[in-house]
Amino acid sequence: MSITLKYRPHYTFKDYEKWQGDWELVEGIPYALASPNFRHQNAVIKIVSQIEPQLTEGCKACHIAIDLDWIIAEDTVLRPDIVIFCYEPEERLTRTPNVIFEIVSESSAFMDEGLKFEVYQREGVEYYILVYPERRIAKVYALKNSNYIKLSDVRDQTFTISIKECSFLIDFSKVWYQ
Repeated sequence: MSITLKYRPHYTFKDYEKWQGDWELVEGIPYALASPNFRHQNAVIKIVSQIEPQLTEGCKACHIAIDLDWIIAEDTVLRPDIVIFCYEPEERLTRTPNVIFEIVSESSAFMDEGLKFEVYQREGVEYYILVYPERRIAKVYALKNSNYIKLSDVRDQTFTISIKECSFLIDFSKVWYQ
């Protein structure tokens, strides 16, 4: 056994709250968040600006948030780029969101496509959408029988998400930086 594995620390949310900078914590192991670039922030803004009015007008039970810590367990805290949840908001996000969007870059692919994919699947997030601004594509996954199945690769089409009694449409042709 490696010495580093033998003596690896195990952090908790109490430790996490004290850290400077942007971090995520998965089963006691900290991961530094990459600084978002322009295309990342642009995609977040364009997705939220499409969805938020639809939720406000047609679905008062659902809410959207950006960069909100999701406290999954005492030793696991993730910060999805965009979350949609259909329950009354609390001070902190402690319940499973219905939809998560992650904006994927070269530096975040390991977390978004691997670690977060597995955690979100395990925690029962209904829809997981990976958005690749550089490649101008989004991969939409839905939870079926506790596993994600890919519904679609979307480039410049619209896609409808239905959760609870609500649904909203995303026009991905309007997400990509021109």
